[in-house]
Amino acid sequence: MTNPKPTTHNLTPEAVSKLPESAWQDFRPGVSICPLHGQPPGARSSALLRYQPGATVPSHTHLGVEHILVIQGSQQDENGHYDAGTLLISPKGTSHAIASPEGCIVLAVWSDGLEVNG
Repeated sequence: MTNPKPTTHNLTPEAVSKLPESAWQDFRPGVSICPLHGQPPGARSSALLRYQPGATVPSHTHLGVEHILVIQGSQQDENGHYDAGTLLISPKGTSHAIASPEGCIVLAVWSDGLEVNG
């Protein structure tokens, strides 16, 4: 039995800014998604999310742990403001709404997906 090789992605801000437009799909108004693994934002999946300036994501609850690494720009929620380089870990059962007044690109990793509230 062969050992599968890992998938690698260059996620430096420069490399991410050079991704072709064809890599991105519409996700929500003002937010595009570039899937990296699995079926984002489902269980055991990951993706890049690109927020246009002023874009928002409505309140949602994490069905498992969510990791967000801000690669470019910044985003915020009711708990704080997160600049590039910030790793935000949201435990299972937490809820928040996201806004990005200046726009941003983040890496999102979901263990069990999410549920939009309301």
